[in-house]
Amino acid sequence: MAASASAADTGRQTAGTRLPSDEARDHLLVQVAKMYFQLDRTQSEIAQALGLTRWQVGRLLSEARETGVVRIEIAPRANRLATLESALQRQWRLRDAVVVPSDGDAGVDAGAVAQAAAHWLAGLTDKPALIGVSWGRTMAAVARALPQGWNPGAHVVLVNGATALRLTSPGVSAVAEAFAQTAGGTATLFPAPAILGRAETRAALESDPVIAAALDLARKAPLIILGMGAMEDSVLAASGYVADADIARLRGAGAVGDILGRFLDARGQVVDTQLDARTLGLRPEALANRRHAVGVVSGTGKQAIALAALRARLVNVLITDEATAHHLLSQSPGAPDA
Repeated sequence: MAASASAADTGRQTAGTRLPSDEARDHLLVQVAKMYFQLDRTQSEIAQALGLTRWQVGRLLSEARETGVVRIEIAPRANRLATLESALQRQWRLRDAVVVPSDGDAGVDAGAVAQAAAHWLAGLTDKPALIGVSWGRTMAAVARALPQGWNPGAHVVLVNGATALRLTSPGVSAVAEAFAQTAGGTATLFPAPAILGRAETRAALESDPVIAAALDLARKAPLIILGMGAMEDSVLAASGYVADADIARLRGAGAVGDILGRFLDARGQVVDTQLDARTLGLRPEALANRRHAVGVVSGTGKQAIALAALRARLVNVLITDEATAHHLLSQSPGAPDA
């Protein structure tokens, strides 16, 4: 008799009991969730204790998460907003996102965003041996935040011309060297201006073996990290490549900012083909096939170019501030009205 009863109990455990569909089910959801998440019981142990199957326990745990009985909160030790990051990844189909909180009334801390970008890059488990970088204030700040030895032996290539025509902030054009020095690697530079006076000169330079070799490396880099330029206080203007009158004209043509020295509209398209023909370096559309195309951007003045980059799918990793993240989440991924 005892043996028969034991067999019956085993049969009930194997088949599992019918799950209730009333208030008893809510109690069961809480009971299973507590055992799994707070008491560290395995699904097999919970099934045995409650006379359920492992499949039923798994179903109840999924239901507990879906209905809000269990809420999983990711709390990174770094100063990041994981919920906004996940929302950006879902809405804009990003490979990864990093969002730095705004500093209360002080607003955006561009240094904190640059530091977050440096931590992200240094923390990659699959850091490639060849990395492309743009130049500018943001990338110079990222370079300063990188830890020594973050990618030993790395080859860093500058992806667009950077020889400044006018003295700017220290390190703004020497980004590739700084990235390579902290990595413990080497750098390949673009020993030419970002924007030239004639389209014929740009074409001639790109056919030169030295420039052609640098461009070929830039095209091969599986990871490119870049800043985005605003129309206000443009580093291209500060470096002497464009005049204030050019900025006003480009704005009138619909430009919202620049990426890799190319002025783009709200759809991520070049606004001035003649200026574009004189611009030396990798084109923005070449970013689309990268394993990691990392955009680093902060501040309200750069929200428009960040949105354009996402709409054109020029970047698949975004590192930004809280206010910019909220702005991007409020926008439609579709193309803006013409």
